Amino acid sequence: MDILRNEVEQAVFIDFDGTICMDRYWRSLPAEQHSALQSLLFGEDPKLANDWMRGNYTAEDVNQYAAEKLGIPYDELWQCFVSDCKTMYVSPELLAQLAVVRKTHVLVLMTGNMDSFHRFTVPALELENHFDYISNSYYERKHKTDINGELFTDWSSKLQIPLSKIHLIDDSATCCTFFDALGGTAHQTKGPEHTIEILGKLYNKNSGAGRRRCFYFE
Repeated sequence: MDILRNEVEQAVFIDFDGTICMDRYWRSLPAEQHSALQSLLFGEDPKLANDWMRGNYTAEDVNQYAAEKLGIPYDELWQCFVSDCKTMYVSPELLAQLAVVRKTHVLVLMTGNMDSFHRFTVPALELENHFDYISNSYYERKHKTDINGELFTDWSSKLQIPLSKIHLIDDSATCCTFFDALGGTAHQTKGPEHTIEILGKLYNKNSGAGRRRCFYFE
């Protein structure tokens, strides 16, 4: 992937789940089925989910596994999954604040996520119009905290912006700790409303730059 170099010398890495969006996959299932599925994939042993987010499985693989384990027809589960991926909610207020911060910072949506995010959520929400770059662990094949936070340093190098000039907004205390230790400035958010406040503090109206093209890292 070629990174565009421009006059902007600051960046913000922004998480997705719990940071700008609170919706969950399969949330349209009946409550009992949804609870069982969450326990199956994200409970005491989330290895399958973590491997999925590292690119080792497809959404079809995981839905087939869950359908068999929970006794839910695959087609029913798959349709629910795709629909929920496409209808995740990011508030207009938050998107407006991103547009303001984007005038002075390169924005990287940096998410630990699945192939479904790229396939369904990004195009449905038109996220490529709100961020300069989208980093998804599924295509990176590693999480933000893998290899001592290597993903953060990789992106710093790609952008040619030192970590000392990059902010991270993430709901994960672990990710924030890694980022601070590497020399960046982390902001642990409590959710989308808090993220709006954090973004507001980063805006510097005395510095401007044009909008940049969005890339996927694959």
